Amino acid sequence: MFMFFVSFHVILCFIYTMTKKNNTFTPNKHVPKGFTILYEDIDIIVINKNSGLLTIGTERERVHTAYSLLTNYVQKGNPKSKNRVFIVHRLDRDTSGLLIFAKNEKSKRFLQDNWQDFTKTYYALVHGVLTEKKGEITSYLIENNAYRVFSTTNTAEGKFAKTGYEVLKESESKSLVEVTLYTGRKNQIRVHFSEMNHPIIGDKTYGQAQQDSTRLCLHSASIEFVHPYSKDKMVFATEIPSFFKSLV
Repeated sequence: MFMFFVSFHVILCFIYTMTKKNNTFTPNKHVPKGFTILYEDIDIIVINKNSGLLTIGTERERVHTAYSLLTNYVQKGNPKSKNRVFIVHRLDRDTSGLLIFAKNEKSKRFLQDNWQDFTKTYYALVHGVLTEKKGEITSYLIENNAYRVFSTTNTAEGKFAKTGYEVLKESESKSLVEVTLYTGRKNQIRVHFSEMNHPIIGDKTYGQAQQDSTRLCLHSASIEFVHPYSKDKMVFATEIPSFFKSLV
C-alpha cells in the first residue's frame, strides 16, 4: 500500500481487480514484479521502481526492464494489442523510486515539454559530513567517450546543471540528504556529490573503491507535476527507504 497526493487529496491506491464470485480483491495477473504501480489512468502510469531494474533496454538487457514489463501489462499479455507506454524520463538501474510513463504520444509530449517546470526530489545517503547543511550545486556537465559524466569549465560544450540539497540526518561518517533536482542531466546528482567529495554510498562509478552498501543509495522520492489532460496538480511522495535509515 502506498500513499500519494492527487490535487492535494490523500488517496490510497491498490492495483487490484474485483472478482464477481466472492467480492474479494485478487491481484491482476498481468501486474509485473520489480515495481509497484501507484497510479494509473487513461493517460499516465506512475510506478515505484525497485533498485536493480532498468528503465529501458540496453544491448545486454531488453526484456527485464520497466518499459518492457509495463508494455506487457497494458497489452494484458497480447502482443497484437495496440496499447503501449511511452518513456517520459529515466532512472538509473540502481536508483529506486518514482517513475512516470505516458500511455499516449500526446501525454508524453506534454510531460517532456514541461518537465523542467515540475518539482522532483530525491533521498540520497552520502559519505562524510557536509559542512554546509543546506545549499545548491551548479556546474556544466559533459560526457566523455567512456560514458562518464563530469563537470567542465567549457560552458559551450557542457550542459547547465543545478542541484539543491538539505541534510536530514547525519552520523560520524554518513549523511542522509534530501535533494531537489532543478535540472535533469545524466547522473547529475551522483556527479555533483562525488565532486563535493561526498559520493553517494554504493556508487560504483563515481564513488569510493570500498563500498558500504550493495546498492546505490539514491531514491526518487517525490514528483509534483501537472496532469497532461486534466491539468490538475498531482503530487506523489514516498518514504525514506528503511535501508537508508539503517545505515545512518
